[in-house]
Amino acid sequence: MGHRIFLAGGSGAIGRRLVPQLAAAGHQVTATTRRAAKAEDLQAIGADPVVVDVFDANALRAAVAAARPEIVIHQLTDLPAGLDPSKMAEAAIRNARIRDEGTRNLVEAAKAANATRLIAQSIAWVYAPGAEPHAETDPLDSGAEGGRAVSVGGVIALEKHVLGAPPITGIVLRYGHLYGPGTGAESAVEPAVHVDAAAYAALLAVERGAQGAFNVAEPNGHITTDKAVSALGWRADFRLNA
Repeated sequence: MGHRIFLAGGSGAIGRRLVPQLAAAGHQVTATTRRAAKAEDLQAIGADPVVVDVFDANALRAAVAAARPEIVIHQLTDLPAGLDPSKMAEAAIRNARIRDEGTRNLVEAAKAANATRLIAQSIAWVYAPGAEPHAETDPLDSGAEGGRAVSVGGVIALEKHVLGAPPITGIVLRYGHLYGPGTGAESAVEPAVHVDAAAYAALLAVERGAQGAFNVAEPNGHITTDKAVSALGWRADFRLNA
């Protein structure tokens, strides 16, 4: 049975690979973009597009209320094309703001709309130094310094907002480094995950998984992925046909 789903970040790398999977599974998807020019693209892949800025709390709340979602999926990021190194320091600050302020706005909108589940994108390379591979129960690197502190701080804030939003069930997907269509990369350093497999984890989390964090990456020596495989039924080799 399909669900009504509100996908924040539908025009991003994961969002564009997730919408077709959700639609094929029978879900009704409302997907956001900040740019009106991308609305037609979202419609073409099976979503009802809505143009909204996550930092406009009132507009976001109205958009989520209009969609009447049972489930909200958070795939919002603000990163430069191809992860251009010359632009990453500035982008990290914007991205951290999305993870904190943007996530807080989305959680409040989801609560107001009586959504029951919230699935959010996080990252898998922010664990505190220690024995590897890291499991989801290991601490994040709250003592990070410099540019890493900005990114880690944003992730910690995001996960706190998502996992601390009862009665909503919060699920955090800690993705490895993305590669594949729309990412600008044909491969990635470990821990890595193909963008299709990353989107597939979000699809599975719509129906499965108790509250908590899940590492989502190909087999590697840095993080364990047993929980995603056993609890979600996730496969690292999943690929879309197109």
